[in-house]
Amino acid sequence: MSTRGRMATLSLALCALTSAVNLQAPLYADYAQAGGFGATASTLAFAAYALGVIPVLFYFGGLSDALGRRKVLMLALVCSFLATALMLWHPQWISLAFARWMLGVGTALATATAPAYMSELALAGAVPRATNWVTLSTALGFGLGAAMTSVSLWWHWSLRPTSFWVQLGMSFVALVGVASLPETVSKRGAARRFGWPSFPNGSGAYGAAIFLSWATVGWVIALLPFAMRAEGLSQVSGWVVFGVCSCGVLFQPFARRLAPEAAARRGLLFLPLAFALLAYGVTQASWWAVMLGAVSISGVSYGFVYLGGLSSVVALAGRQTTRATAGFFVCAYVGFSVPVVVIALLVDRLGRDHAVVGFGILLCLGVAAVYPRLRPISNWAAKTPR
Repeated sequence: MSTRGRMATLSLALCALTSAVNLQAPLYADYAQAGGFGATASTLAFAAYALGVIPVLFYFGGLSDALGRRKVLMLALVCSFLATALMLWHPQWISLAFARWMLGVGTALATATAPAYMSELALAGAVPRATNWVTLSTALGFGLGAAMTSVSLWWHWSLRPTSFWVQLGMSFVALVGVASLPETVSKRGAARRFGWPSFPNGSGAYGAAIFLSWATVGWVIALLPFAMRAEGLSQVSGWVVFGVCSCGVLFQPFARRLAPEAAARRGLLFLPLAFALLAYGVTQASWWAVMLGAVSISGVSYGFVYLGGLSSVVALAGRQTTRATAGFFVCAYVGFSVPVVVIALLVDRLGRDHAVVGFGILLCLGVAAVYPRLRPISNWAAKTPR
């Protein structure tokens, strides 16, 4: 298989794996209602994802250095397959929580491993290109599953939509594809450590930036379906999730024209404006504004902050790519999952509009604190151990 073919195979596997993450998103409100729960319970199931992601990234961020890249990615795909199979077998709220946990484990294993594996498959001198492939395939996958479920629900409403079966097939094909890839970590050179995530000098600011941007994305995925369900638009919510996750790939070509730190800074600067547009749509029941806001959030989050931040961390990491990547994604997934639960509590107690305004204020304060710290990589590279 050619180098490009190997990179494409890994990209397809990443897309298949991440498409399972938001596959159930259009049905969150339905699973909660079937169990007699509200928004808080639904977001707790959503946040179970973090219970899978964060411990794995903390304790097993360097697992592929010891076991090999291919084995770890195959394990991640098995977790994805089992999570979707569970929702087909028992489509209830408690199953959703456990499935989200398994998806968190699988995603953590994959995201900590994929940048290093893609770089090794791309051979020397192609690290920026490899990072682009990873961010493109994962950003597309995060929204693809929700869009597939929306199409399935439009065709025939069910707690076991056809999209779940399609996802099982994608996971199986991806598993076969990854099994055919070469291993790039030799047993002799494998580092026998399951170390903590690494945070090279200067990378903390990029972690804070992805925390803020993915907290905004998590808000849209976990809580917006409830608002849309109240307006009788549950079948459309999957397209909003697709917009907030996957439309960012359309902005990545513009981000690539900038230095990584410049891309991250630009995305972070426009994040509050994108959220303000979506907040206007939610509070005024203007669904064109909701969709436009979702696409805007995706553009700045996945198009600029994600690509620029990950590229910067990889550049700063030196020989600690897998552990530095794990550190970056710890920040991302804490932001993706934890703030959503707090916001859901505010929604249940204070009402939707007050919670939206409160989140917007905190987002602006966070951006004001982080933006000045996103300094050029050259300012830190000399201080970073190689």
